[in-house]
Amino acid sequence: MNINDGKDISEINHLKQSISNILTTPIGSRIMRRDYGSNLFNKIDHPVNGELIAGIYLDIVESLFIWEPRFELDQVVVQNIENGKITIDLEGSFLSNGKKITLENIEITNV
Repeated sequence: MNINDGKDISEINHLKQSISNILTTPIGSRIMRRDYGSNLFNKIDHPVNGELIAGIYLDIVESLFIWEPRFELDQVVVQNIENGKITIDLEGSFLSNGKKITLENIEITNV
């Protein structure tokens, strides 16, 4: 189901919606599922350096491994980090059919 309008969506669109939700949900913010989400939100205002980039990669890999078993991550590309926003692209495989997919411009903000 589409999170915005409640209409049916394809499996791949549901996967994309789920991954975006996982990565943009701060861990600890869900009342009945405190460990759901990622730590990306905590990295938004850190100095941009190699340590930050490595931490972003690690958070994405860990969160998707735990919360999205339908997706096998191949590549993370950090597109931009500025003004309280991290923008990333993900590439990987949709495991139910092996199809390669790209998720572009996923934004994590401090708002």
